Amino acid sequence: MPEPRFPRRKTRQLMVGSVPVGGDAPITVQSMTITKTADVDGTLAQIYALKAAGADIVRCTCNEREAAEGLAHIVPRSPVPIVADIHFHVEMALAAIEAGVDCLRLNPGNLRKTEEIRLVARECKDRGIPVRIGVNAGSLDPRLYKKYGGATPEALVESAQIELGLFAEEGFDDVKISVKASNVPLMIEAYRQLSEVTDHPLHLGVTEAGPPPAGTIKGTAGIGTLLSEGIGDTIRYSLTADPVEEAKAGRVLLESLGLRQRTNVDLIACPACGRAEIDVYKVAQEAQAALEGKQIPLQVAVMGCVVNGPGEARSADLGIAAGRHRGHLFIQGQIVRVVPEDEMVSALVEEAEKLVKEGVAARLAAADSGAAAEAEADRVALLDARGADANHSEQRVELIDRRLRDQP
Repeated sequence: MPEPRFPRRKTRQLMVGSVPVGGDAPITVQSMTITKTADVDGTLAQIYALKAAGADIVRCTCNEREAAEGLAHIVPRSPVPIVADIHFHVEMALAAIEAGVDCLRLNPGNLRKTEEIRLVARECKDRGIPVRIGVNAGSLDPRLYKKYGGATPEALVESAQIELGLFAEEGFDDVKISVKASNVPLMIEAYRQLSEVTDHPLHLGVTEAGPPPAGTIKGTAGIGTLLSEGIGDTIRYSLTADPVEEAKAGRVLLESLGLRQRTNVDLIACPACGRAEIDVYKVAQEAQAALEGKQIPLQVAVMGCVVNGPGEARSADLGIAAGRHRGHLFIQGQIVRVVPEDEMVSALVEEAEKLVKEGVAARLAAADSGAAAEAEADRVALLDARGADANHSEQRVELIDRRLRDQP
């Protein structure tokens, strides 16, 4: 586990099945199936795909008898804890409990009868099943909407506190909370305020964020901002896309922030420029596809040229840079091999597998003795051919200076 870069707000811890949430537990990634829960095999297939993509916990809707019956078959076969998503009907919450789910998600805006909430609290307390209070700006209790003149951060937080109070009166505090909104600044402020008034674990998310890439950006803006402030114990991207994309996005965000240990490749690539010797976008996509399913926990770089590539990507575990129809393979900035351009991706994958198995020292020791000199010759040749300023930026600076000097 990497050293945390952001001090985390201290929260109490609860267990969602075998997965701890809150306290000093790693921040977890969640997603939700989009299959009909009654379709047991189809739902399980999606749950396994989500697990493979990095999800620690998966939520399934429980909106009808057939869904509850499906959960009874899904829960014992699932590789991750299952949360039942409940709206409107307390009967579905009770049925999900009987199905053996690991957690319930209740929306205070849709389940408002005090006696029903208390009943669910008692049942969950008796069974040791935690609950997520899922406040949503789009389904806020009309009374709070009227009181605050809209879905404000204060209204969302009060909704959560009201529900939390009902659970507390039943002696039940195995609760995590979310106060989601599709408006990112509203979502951020609501969680900030909530973090000041409770030590319950917080489930972060920007709801109804929409399709990628805009939805992913909105989710990252909200979730990433709060995580950098130490707020948040479990996260979910809400994308109009295959839920596997949600799990991937959540995992990448946590790994990028140093909040979870890398479990798969982190591919970085230059944005390309006039010096690029290859189609960087194409090679990067091919490398990503070739490495993605191998669970190789390395940072791998694809660089478009050999002039600056190995130096700029020296912090990467492994990389390759193109030059004169060849690929310069490097480990932590040191050239270890030069391969033909059409073998760049296969050489990268082969070296990545060896690096994981043998370690950095062994792979550097096995480097081609003439590779560094060969690579330097390519670099010098490219500098001679294109100059140190391939994009002519210095020439442009001179033109700017001249233009400004000539102004009256």
